[in-house]
Amino acid sequence: MTSIVLYCRPGFEKECGAEIQEKAAWNEMYGYLELKKNQGLVFFHLHDDSHGEILMGKLPLKRLIFARQWFVTLTDKIDLPDYNRVEAIVDALGNDWQYDELRMETADTNDGKALSKFCRKLAVPLRQGLRKVNVLTDKQKAVNNQPEGSILHALFLSGQEVILGFSLARNSSKHVMGIPRLKFPSQAPSRSTLKLDEAFLHFIPKDEWETRLTSGMNAVDLGSAPGGWTYQLVRRGMMVTAIDNGPMAESLMETGQVKHKMMDGFKYVPMKQNVHWLVCDMIEKPQRVAKLMAEWLLNGYCKEAMFNLKLPMKGRYQQVTEDIQRIKDAFSENNVKYELYAKHLYYDREEITVHARLLSPVPQR
Repeated sequence: MTSIVLYCRPGFEKECGAEIQEKAAWNEMYGYLELKKNQGLVFFHLHDDSHGEILMGKLPLKRLIFARQWFVTLTDKIDLPDYNRVEAIVDALGNDWQYDELRMETADTNDGKALSKFCRKLAVPLRQGLRKVNVLTDKQKAVNNQPEGSILHALFLSGQEVILGFSLARNSSKHVMGIPRLKFPSQAPSRSTLKLDEAFLHFIPKDEWETRLTSGMNAVDLGSAPGGWTYQLVRRGMMVTAIDNGPMAESLMETGQVKHKMMDGFKYVPMKQNVHWLVCDMIEKPQRVAKLMAEWLLNGYCKEAMFNLKLPMKGRYQQVTEDIQRIKDAFSENNVKYELYAKHLYYDREEITVHARLLSPVPQR
């Protein structure tokens, strides 16, 4: 049976499973779920074996909120011998298809981290073995700066078990298991800075950084203290208005790029419409934050918004879809074209990150 394997944050398997099942049903493709609780793995077993590659071709990974990465299975679980593991994997895979990259993967758990050392040792001989039979190529293809071809995934459940699968390079995370490895900057005042750093990397194409994440832009950070998100704006050369009743880190104030206004983020309105970025990581009800973000964009207070929506303890997927739909409904009611994506990023915990911007002006009434 063909399955789609999805990686998510451990503890969010239920939400990830509900989402892929719903999106597949929209495309008239059906199956059943197998959730690996607290392992960050979801298996969506398809009733029709042909639907795996079709669904992966039709459904953009970036449209899935809770899935970091995915692949379609090529094999069932393979039992590996104590010796000649490379030969066992090569034989099980066959040579009907060719792949541009091999990724050695595990569950995002403590056991998985311990297993990663084993994977690193096996990676080199396995790549050599796959190249020897012409299953793995030496160079990754690209068309119009977009990756093409397929990625071969080897998901190791243990040193004795592996599942092989593939994803399409153009519709796959560029990071192994969808996890970027970011270094915490010692100058940042809080670890929350990694959330915005990852968000910019994830949502903004690198070839657009010079126009959308450049020095000299004006930005507003709502709920800024002590400055984890402000730090990411400052280090990119932006001028920041930080809004929070709490204190900001002195190191940020000394840059001369930050103006701190001690007030409620829900009450602040910019005097000029020259703000490009609005960022917000307030610990507030997601419904209030979603409404506020839509108002900022529709009123022309900012060009782009990056914000977090906190997740409830129960009904998380339902709450997320309702909050995002509220924003979309507000945009639709005002007859504007827009871009909106949401993702449960690696450095997020009990929240999702949303990026939104308008692609057309709000019609005058």
